[in-house]
Amino acid sequence: MTRCAVMWSGGKDSALAADRARRAGLEIACLVNFFDDTTRRVRFHATRIELIAAQAAAIDVPLVQRGTTWEGFETAFEDTLGALSRDGIEGMVFGDIHLADVRAWYEGRVSDAGLRHIEPLWGENPRDLLAEFVASGGRAVVTCCEADKLDESWLGRVIDGGFVSDIASVAIDPCGENGEYHSFAFAGPLFLRSLPYTTGERRSDGRFVQLDILPPIGVALIRS
Repeated sequence: MTRCAVMWSGGKDSALAADRARRAGLEIACLVNFFDDTTRRVRFHATRIELIAAQAAAIDVPLVQRGTTWEGFETAFEDTLGALSRDGIEGMVFGDIHLADVRAWYEGRVSDAGLRHIEPLWGENPRDLLAEFVASGGRAVVTCCEADKLDESWLGRVIDGGFVSDIASVAIDPCGENGEYHSFAFAGPLFLRSLPYTTGERRSDGRFVQLDILPPIGVALIRS
């Protein structure tokens, strides 16, 4: 069985990719998450790193987390690949769907590290992938929207059957593959238990609107 790490943003696509990889017989040995060193959140998704740790605990798999700057990401990524290889990891799973330039950037570096580059979702219809995520029991909450593609009313929407129907009527990629929206997965076949959450403040930088996701009142965050 190939021992794999999963490139983990905390969103629905990485969750579906990990689930497919596991069903294909790959061993999910760890999740790998990179976050912004300054904000201590996953870039674009705006997810707190403690909630990523809570996901890993709910999935019952080790978590590798690295804080980086934009400028330092490539070096941190390559260093992490080297460490994974030395620890016996044989492949890395990604949740890319159709962005060839993104895939090429990662694939070259993963291959250079001597690891197998694995894309379980690649080339498939985003509408079908979104429906599969929901049909499998997967659930996620929308944490970020690109303001000129989706308005603020989509923030906090749970990705379920109703979401699948509603997003089909909007002129964007249904999975948000072009950055139209991002999410935080809180339930699904990977999870031993669902993650309760509450919603916090909304923020806007003019281009993106983001929603803070918090644990329920009285529930402590898992510190990474």
